[in-house]
Order: sequence, then structure tokens, then C-alpha cells
Amino acid sequence: MKQTEQPVTETESLPDRETMYAALVQRDSSFEGVFVAAIRTTGIFCRPSCSARKPRPENVEYFADAKTALAHGYRECKVCRPLVSLGSTPDWLQPLIEEVDQDATLRLTADDLRERGLDPVRVRRWFQKLHGMSFASYLRMRRINQAFSQLQHKSTVTAAALDSGYESLSGFGESFKKAMGNAPARSNDQQVINVSRLLTPLGPMLAGATEQGICLLEFTDRRMLETQLNRLQKRLNARALPGDSPWFPQLDGQLQAYFAGKRTDFDLPLVLAGTEFQERVWNALRTIPCGTTRSYSEQAEIIGQPTAVRAVARANGDNRIAILIPCHRVIGADGTLTGYGGGLWRKKRLLEIEQGTDAPTK
Repeated sequence: MKQTEQPVTETESLPDRETMYAALVQRDSSFEGVFVAAIRTTGIFCRPSCSARKPRPENVEYFADAKTALAHGYRECKVCRPLVSLGSTPDWLQPLIEEVDQDATLRLTADDLRERGLDPVRVRRWFQKLHGMSFASYLRMRRINQAFSQLQHKSTVTAAALDSGYESLSGFGESFKKAMGNAPARSNDQQVINVSRLLTPLGPMLAGATEQGICLLEFTDRRMLETQLNRLQKRLNARALPGDSPWFPQLDGQLQAYFAGKRTDFDLPLVLAGTEFQERVWNALRTIPCGTTRSYSEQAEIIGQPTAVRAVARANGDNRIAILIPCHRVIGADGTLTGYGGGLWRKKRLLEIEQGTDAPTK
């Protein structure tokens, strides 16, 4: 029987069956958030990247999200756990994460992890995959962040070192200089960008904030993320370190409301950190109403430079604060979706979310 003759449940927003089945077979994580695959023979539904044995194509139907699959009577796959947000902390690691969050000066060895019933190698791999650094490096960066904060509040170098869990001033100085680029006594002109991961229905995002506000919000799989982070650090004369910010809970809450269709606007302070031209373009983006789109040429006209269409497009691409500065609302003059750092499938889904959102609420 031909695949096209099989009953399907996918909506117009989903890719074709052949594309989705190929993604399922190849365990393509780039399709996370695009669809879930429901297996008729087992009654379960899976992520596109599920590692479980693959069914025959005629035994699969596709849904845009887990909620729809559940409504059709399917159960969650116990292998890939599609009901759990992508990038979320696994149950076995949650107690350790809570312990680390409560004490920024914490120092733990491999033996300490074993005493907690954890495999040090497994912990290291998880941190390497999710944070791009080992667990030991993650703890060290948090201690440096704590020390920097104290120095900014006029603490002495010795007090900052001891209060951050360092037993040796020389060891503290070496670690601090490696992380910040300057000795502790010469850090007055610098600032820290606190970075943390936030979970969304379209995948984890990396958030960054200074004391003044949000300066970074990008999907963690964006190819240019490292480059953008380096540019941001240079523009702000800052170093990005794992840490908490009073802006993060507000950001997380507003994002969750946005994805649930209950919010169409954001009221957080933003640190743009761009050139004069870029900031004009980014501020113009913020005037596009939720649920609507503009073309690049319309954006160029709005900022008073109708011939600068390509420059406007480049500035859109350099936007470091996704969603809050809605560069996803800019499309081609012919109505087609064009480049988006988080992937065209996310751009399409964001527009779908917004076009189904009720009147603006705060």
C-alpha cells in the first residue's frame, strides 16, 4: 500500500509524511517541537529523536504536539518522554542541581558525587552536553561569579576569595584571571552576564542578564550562539558566567504565558548592546504587533532608510534577544518565511502561536 493512501491526522502546518518519517528514522533532533509521532501498534507517541525501535511507516500518524496525541488516546513513550520539556533536568540529577543552586560556593569531588549515589562520568557528560562544560568547571564559574559580585560591592580580594570557597589567594587569582581576563583587583570596569537555561515548548533557550536587564535570549542549538555571545561580551566589556538573576523568574513566567497563548507582550528591561543602526532596527521590530508580520522593505521604510533592505536583514539576523525582540515577524516581500537563527520551523511555529493568541494581556 502506498504511504499516501494511509489515513493521516497531520495539520497543514506539519511537514509531509515522508519528511517526518525520515526524521523519525534518523532521530533528527532538529524536528523537536515540529511534531510527535504516534505509533498505532503500541499506542504510544514519541519525539522525533526517540531512540526506540522504529515502526513501519504505515503504522505512524503525526501530531503537532503531545497534547493532541494524548487527546487521540496515545500514551507517552517511556524512552524519550515527550511530555517532559526538552533539556529538562532528569530526576536522578535534580537533587544535585537543587544543592548547587542553594550554594554558589559549593565544591564537590568525584567521591562526593559517589556518596550521593551519582556516577561522576554521567554527571560530567550531562553538564558537557547541556552547558558546554564539565561539572567541575560549572561549579568553578559559579564561584567566580559569586566572588565578582562581592568585589563589585567593595569587598576586599581576600574576603571575596574566602567567601567564595577558595582556600588560596593565588589559586583564586589564577582562576579569576582565567575566567574574567583580569586580576581581581582590576575588575572594576567589567561586569558579568549571568547566563541560565530556560525551558520552552520549542526547546531550551539560553538567557543572559546584567543588572540592567535581559541582554540575551537564544535557542541553545543556534549555530551562531557562541559568536553572538562573544560579540555581546565585547560590546558590554563583560564575561558570561553561569548564575542567577532577578530577571530570570520574570522572563521565564512571561515566556510560559506567551507560549500558552495568554500573553502577547513583554515588559522586561532589555540591554540591546548594538550599533546605533542595529538598535534602530531592533526597536522597530518591537513595534510589530503580535500576530502580524512585516517585510524587510517595510522595516527599512519605518526606520527612514528605504534602500537599506539588506542592512536591515543583517541587523535582524544579529538580534540576540529572540521573541522579546520579534525578528521572527519579518518575512519576505512575497510572504515567504526567510532566514531565522532558531530555524525556519521555529519561526513558523512562533507565528502560528501568535496568530492564535487572543487580545494582548499583561
